[in-house]
Amino acid sequence: MFDFAPGQAGDKAALYADLRAAALAVTEGETDAIANMANVAALIWQYLPDLNWAGFYRLVGDELVLGPFQGKPACIRIPLGKGVCGTAAAARTTQCVADVHAFPGHIACDAASASEIVVPILHRDHLIAVLGLDSPVAGRFDEDDATGLQSLCTALIPALCA
Repeated sequence: MFDFAPGQAGDKAALYADLRAAALAVTEGETDAIANMANVAALIWQYLPDLNWAGFYRLVGDELVLGPFQGKPACIRIPLGKGVCGTAAAARTTQCVADVHAFPGHIACDAASASEIVVPILHRDHLIAVLGLDSPVAGRFDEDDATGLQSLCTALIPALCA
């Protein structure tokens, strides 16, 4: 097992480098995508501050279906183009939303959520899933978070597509 100790407080680049290393360590050699998503969601939940939800939605057919996560129960199915997750999936671009209440069509699974970031995960130009994080803190996510999470998702593609 990997002993994960996050980087210096306030140093997001180091934190995300450590998180990526831990995620690669816990998924190494495992071919089950769901098990790998579960461990990565747990790592994110444990080591990123100010979250109230962290997890995956998998593309199944033409909609997103809830995958492994940490936090309160969540919406099970999200149509492409709906909410922050569905928008990230349809646009295939990271969505960093400082105030979810101002986001048109936001889907409120947890009323405590104030901000959200969603990263699409693509394999050979095909969407396989999105990684979503919610926070009760408005403006919690920034460009450093987007860069760190995008790097994490890119590194995880082999573990999610084995």
